[in-house]
Amino acid sequence: MERYAAVTGESVRLGAQEWPARRVPVAGVDLLVRDVPGAAADLPPALFVHGLGGSSLNWTALGLLLNDTVRGMAPDLPGFGRTPLAGVVGIREQVDVLIALIEQETDRPVHLFGNSMGGATSVALAARRPDLVASLTLISPALPHPRASATALWFAAVATPRLGTVVLERSRRLPFERRLKIGLAMVFGDPRSLPAEVRASYEAELRRRDTDPWGMQATVYGARSMLRSSLALPRQSLWTVAARVECPVLLIYGGKDRLVDARIRTKAQRSFRDARLLYLPQSGHVAQMEHPEQVERAFRQLIS
Repeated sequence: MERYAAVTGESVRLGAQEWPARRVPVAGVDLLVRDVPGAAADLPPALFVHGLGGSSLNWTALGLLLNDTVRGMAPDLPGFGRTPLAGVVGIREQVDVLIALIEQETDRPVHLFGNSMGGATSVALAARRPDLVASLTLISPALPHPRASATALWFAAVATPRLGTVVLERSRRLPFERRLKIGLAMVFGDPRSLPAEVRASYEAELRRRDTDPWGMQATVYGARSMLRSSLALPRQSLWTVAARVECPVLLIYGGKDRLVDARIRTKAQRSFRDARLLYLPQSGHVAQMEHPEQVERAFRQLIS
């Protein structure tokens, strides 16, 4: 992590509160967008899309490592981070917002990065508008999995009308330190090995989310959207959509991911026309946070 420390330095911390942030009215949403600092204006654009319950801060490390190669922007999707919820928002609505953002912000195709639900959204975007996407990097994308898991059952419960709100309210009543421990164990492969800044950033964001009036409903909407995606008929399945993606694809899976079963990686690689695979045995669900340098190297190889 020596280069990582050198890149971040003391002036730009992983907490990312120092990242430039701006409000971008787009598609009826007052979107908060963070711009990766230090990137030249003439670099190719990149768009970083977080997952369910995440935010633009999930991309801080990777964005900084790539700021000599791409000019990155990372939005808080509707209902997450610091962007208010605007109507019912799922994968389809996220695609609409991101297409409008790309068209408004740049006249060049973007290097698109997506994590978890943001990965599913990015697949749908790249298939619908191939003219807007130069490459696609998917980190633990939430593609339909044939095996039911405890996590899948939890999402099904959250997606269920009335029950979902009850489940989330009960979870929120747990002591904060317990919720923090559960969250760290669910998201990261080895929470004990995290740099102090990453852990502090995750904890600060979890505390801030407790104050969001829209957070619970946004989670319910997101869970419903992913459940509908997993139950879609083959013709509408994200696997069928993936086959329509034209750009080069980088797939990244973690061997200690408790949310997305990494055994799906072989099927995922076969489903895209042009896909490379990076398997990180020690990584959890957010490799861009836990192993940013390995993700950085793989992306550079993808576009070289």
